[in-house]
Amino acid sequence: MSQENWKKYQSMKTYRIDGERFSTLEGFYEEISRVLIPNTRWGQNLDAFNDILRGGYGTPDEGFFLIWENSAVSKRRLAHPETVRILKRRLDRCHPTSRRSVKRQLRDGVNNKGATAFDWLVEIIRVHGVGGEEAEDNVILKLR
Repeated sequence: MSQENWKKYQSMKTYRIDGERFSTLEGFYEEISRVLIPNTRWGQNLDAFNDILRGGYGTPDEGFFLIWENSAVSKRRLAHPETVRILKRRLDRCHPTSRRSVKRQLRDGVNNKGATAFDWLVEIIRVHGVGGEEAEDNVILKLR
């Protein structure tokens, strides 16, 4: 890493979320609200979470470190049972053209296959970090 990049990373703000503080996707959104963007109203859904990581919602435009403490607890809590719960709600509300895809995801989740809610969140964050499609946002995730 170049000296210039190292200085940039050293000056970036660090936020910490704690997997012990939530057990549902909605709880994750509350933790993100508390830590990243206190007193800010947002959509509290996956698309809106993705938007927050781009900056401009109270998060630093130059990027930041996001340390996810007790991530193993979150991985367990946001596993297939929670994913199934979320997908059942999504199926009730989704556009008719999305129903087939959501049903497939739901079937996989019931069979403990496919991505979990935890996986969705990690992937969204990593899109905004080194090597991601939106790496210019400089969001560096550390799972602990």
